[in-house]
Amino acid sequence: MAEQRFSGKVALVTGGASGIGRACAQLFAREGASVVVSDVALEGGEQTVGLIEEDGGQASFVEADVSKASQVEALVGRTVETYGRLDYAFNNAGIEGSMATNTADYTEEDWDRVIAVNLKGVWLCMKHEIPQMLSQGAGSIVNNSSVEGLVGLEGTSAYAASKHGVVGLTKTAALEYAQSGIRVNAVCPGLIRTPMVERYSRGDAEIEAQFAAVEPVGRMGSAEEVAEAVVWLCSEAASFVTGDAMAVDGAFVAH
Repeated sequence: MAEQRFSGKVALVTGGASGIGRACAQLFAREGASVVVSDVALEGGEQTVGLIEEDGGQASFVEADVSKASQVEALVGRTVETYGRLDYAFNNAGIEGSMATNTADYTEEDWDRVIAVNLKGVWLCMKHEIPQMLSQGAGSIVNNSSVEGLVGLEGTSAYAASKHGVVGLTKTAALEYAQSGIRVNAVCPGLIRTPMVERYSRGDAEIEAQFAAVEPVGRMGSAEEVAEAVVWLCSEAASFVTGDAMAVDGAFVAH
């Protein structure tokens, strides 16, 4: 069996009930980490834990809404209480909000909710993860942005704003903690075959073909491909990488 990169380490994954979060939690566990899976979706989160345990890994589930400060504080507290430390965090929880809605037509309620989860949620997670990592003298954080953190797309004002914000937050935190042993990076996935994307395609082969055609490589990415990038960024192989917004996008933003 290949050597596990994260034996004895602890990883926290928000938005771990499905898609990229689930794939990342599973990969952390296969690499030897104990994983705390968090989400507002209780059933999906517990399913992720079950999949990890079936594969011989160690994981537990903590229900939390990342837009709520008290719940995020409790989440990080439970992680340390259960496993004694926190080495890696993938701040992945996010929502798409209203799509195909022009900026002037976006409702304040929808705007506030998207920003609260996608941007404030990432900040709250880092706010509580970083002190624990500082106390240990090391840690690695990866925030999930999007290609929409690098470019704009019509009809996605709140989502694009939140994901651009994640990139700015990531770069700022990376600079602040560069000499403290904590690395902070972001991944910017392109069109990835996840439940979020499937809500739009509704299983329609024609729509899926249109999505694939948008990608220069001619296909959508997989959650597992993004997970590989996240786990690499957390590993010692990426020891000199911090403050990066890594596009995992089949050349989408290379146009």
